[in-house]
Amino acid sequence: LQQVHPNVLAKVLKQRTVYQNEEIVVIDKPYGLPVHGGPGIKNCIADVLPILAKMLEGMKADPLHLCHRLDKETTGVMVLARSKEAAEKIRLLFKTRQVEKIYWAVVLGDPDPVEGIVEIPIVEKEVRSHQSHYKMTLAPNYRLRPEDGKVVKIRRNRNAESAVTRYRRLASASACSLLELQPITGVKHQIRVHLAYGLGCPILGDHKYSHWSKLAPQKLPELTLRRLKLEQSKARHLPLHLHAHRLRLPLGQPLDFVCKPPLFFQKTLRKLELDIPKD
Repeated sequence: LQQVHPNVLAKVLKQRTVYQNEEIVVIDKPYGLPVHGGPGIKNCIADVLPILAKMLEGMKADPLHLCHRLDKETTGVMVLARSKEAAEKIRLLFKTRQVEKIYWAVVLGDPDPVEGIVEIPIVEKEVRSHQSHYKMTLAPNYRLRPEDGKVVKIRRNRNAESAVTRYRRLASASACSLLELQPITGVKHQIRVHLAYGLGCPILGDHKYSHWSKLAPQKLPELTLRRLKLEQSKARHLPLHLHAHRLRLPLGQPLDFVCKPPLFFQKTLRKLELDIPKD
């Protein structure tokens, strides 16, 4: 979708519209499509909003407005507003944490405990290695004292943002788990960082956060490779398995939107024998 004509992209998004009323349009965001433009990005959702609005409403439509963002690789429920006022209202709901967001992710390993809350601040840092790059990482407020293992409070990192993620294991098999995640805050790459560095369970296909100091494809367990019929040398092609499954929006009456995971995600669940819970 990065390479198609903007009209084609708008058409794809139109086909993926799951709900609309006079205030909002809800789409099922496809994989690999950035929300915002940037260097080297040919196509993004923001750029085709005027075309999409016309396709949905006819010639004189105002462009649609973004209310929140999803990472390029994340799929699933995304809300667009039909007017500036509606966009402001919905952004405020996100900011004041009144929107309930539920994600699904396939992760490596099994979180211990199988459900809980990760509450560790996150900060952006430069990784100095043979290829220097920037990554989000944990900036904990506590550490274990080496001499006696006691938990001691440390000075807060001034630039760190507080980040809270609820998680619960829905299924586990083939050295992987399917997790349900509820980010209470909305820090950049929060779910990916909390899972990889907080729980030690990186998301399947998350090559960026599976190591700290190097940019390299994710290393997969033998059993997982066998079930996926994949060689480790081809692991770099695995897509990120993170999906915005459900969103509850308190606009007048609460609106509840659900998007099924994309086909590649469903296939992975079948291959790994991870049973999708019946909603």
